[in-house]
Amino acid sequence: MSLSDPIGDMIARVKNAQARNHKKVELPSSNFKMKIAGILKNEGFINDFKVNTDNNKSILSLDLKYHYGNPVISAFERVSKPGRRIFSSADGLPKINNGLGIAIISTPKGVMTDIDARKQRVGGEIICKVF
Repeated sequence: MSLSDPIGDMIARVKNAQARNHKKVELPSSNFKMKIAGILKNEGFINDFKVNTDNNKSILSLDLKYHYGNPVISAFERVSKPGRRIFSSADGLPKINNGLGIAIISTPKGVMTDIDARKQRVGGEIICKVF
């Protein structure tokens, strides 16, 4: 089965798992999804992530994080979609909830947060917003 928007699928799976208070969510793995999971872990939105291989298929497993029973990720939304790509320069990068949240940006220097992209003065495609 091929997905037209694998990152959108990842976001939907995380939101659905948090709505049901699951500890883990599993999804098909890719290098791009692993980079997004690494950013979520470094910023404290998830506990950990692992990549398992079963029958020549790699599966990304995210350990979700909760604070007093509520999910740490309160908003997780896709910005740039396959039908409409959203790009921004380093100066035009959005601040998510006055700097409390992050935007994940795909730049020529790799996938990074909006804060890192501003520091390195590099723009790119705004993948998603996390708060």
